[in-house]
Amino acid sequence: MNRKLLPYLILAGILILVAIFAEFLTPFDPYEQNLEKALTPPNSVNLLGTDRYGRDVLSRVIMGSQTTLCAALLLLLTISVAGSLIGAICGFCGGKLDIFLMRISDIFLAFPQMVFAVAAAGALGGGLFNAALALAVIGWTKYARISRGLALTIRNLPYIDAAKMAGTTSAGILFLHVLPNIAGPILVTAALDIGTIIMELAGLSFLGLGAMPPTAEWGAMMNNGRSMLQTAPWVILAPGFAIFITVAIFNLLGDALRDALGDKE
Repeated sequence: MNRKLLPYLILAGILILVAIFAEFLTPFDPYEQNLEKALTPPNSVNLLGTDRYGRDVLSRVIMGSQTTLCAALLLLLTISVAGSLIGAICGFCGGKLDIFLMRISDIFLAFPQMVFAVAAAGALGGGLFNAALALAVIGWTKYARISRGLALTIRNLPYIDAAKMAGTTSAGILFLHVLPNIAGPILVTAALDIGTIIMELAGLSFLGLGAMPPTAEWGAMMNNGRSMLQTAPWVILAPGFAIFITVAIFNLLGDALRDALGDKE
């Protein structure tokens, strides 16, 4: 394994494990309110202080990792698999289906992604599921375009002709030869996309169009603490720093993965 890739894989794995086992890692109940301890500065008991309702900020940041990361990874899995499959089918089969689906993708690509997501999430009524759905509606187009371009190249290669002469069906060629050979670039794109999706979901929550209170989610936590930036900065800085660290790790992982696959090629 590439030495540059391993450290970032470990760090990303730690983040994912923290998200999975968040319930067991929180020092306090992230939803328990104690108004007597409201806006307590960081101390030996509450390492990152408390928010306006007396909830432990560290516990909410840890629990927020589960909400944010799980939503981002599930969304990424959905749009990358669906988009790649659509693009591969269009590129390999061509015809009217290709023209129809690519024109739809062109329509979505004409809109700025975040602007479209804000409009769609607002129309759907907010909530984390609706925010993810709004991003999914436009997010698949990138993967469809990439996989279609790769499939157009692959379908004219000699081993595809050999598979056809051997009697392999179009579906068999697609799943046995086309999709495995476009997996590398799609994987790199997905790894580089995780940070963007996390920021987009957090941004929608910050605007009040994502996770709803009292759900522990980093963007929603920043929204709740923005009015206290001068009086209780830890309330907004803690989830903001969590977003920064997480996005940085996944972006570095994507860069290292791209370099590793490039070296292998």
